[in-house]
Amino acid sequence: MTQKVIIFDFDGTIADTVDALVSIANRLAVEFGYLQITPEQLTLLRNFSSREIIKYSGVSLIKIPFLVKKVKSELKNKIHELKPIPGIKEALLELKENDYKLGIITSNSRENVTNFLSINELDSLFDFIYSGVTIFGKTTIINNVLRQKQFKPQTVIYVGDETRDIEASKKANIKVIAVTWGFNSPEILAKQNPDFLIHQPRELLEVIKNSQ
Repeated sequence: MTQKVIIFDFDGTIADTVDALVSIANRLAVEFGYLQITPEQLTLLRNFSSREIIKYSGVSLIKIPFLVKKVKSELKNKIHELKPIPGIKEALLELKENDYKLGIITSNSRENVTNFLSINELDSLFDFIYSGVTIFGKTTIINNVLRQKQFKPQTVIYVGDETRDIEASKKANIKVIAVTWGFNSPEILAKQNPDFLIHQPRELLEVIKNSQ
């Protein structure tokens, strides 16, 4: 039987970065020409898709790559403060013990991810990490990983916390598990019809086993 590959998003799925990212975004608001995010707005944004968030913010599409680069650079200074999502370390260890191949695809920087994993003693669990900047989705990166690693789509499951994770996985013809402990709300994630919707990291192993 072919080994199953589980690819994780990083921010909001493995690392609890939402508050840090909002704080950085608010600091950069004036420089990039958008309004700061209030707690009320954050609740609203959680119910928006990635495209809707960009439209709502009013940030120029031309500025987005520069904004993403600046956010990643500022997050680098906060990596030592960040913690894993409660329960995710145990879930990852359980998956590894059950002989699943684990990887990460992220729009965060590889340096930030590897530093976080090392600090939190998670670095030995992952077979690969791919980083790439995409505004609306990760389909291209997923397809590149499938091709380079020679993974068959039917052996791969993606785990993410945003609508764009679901969209990218569907376009790449791989199954997707949407998690409700990250950025997007359970309601907007459910509307995107992921293959599975889970609320606790401990659900991961059972759901993945049932998907085979």
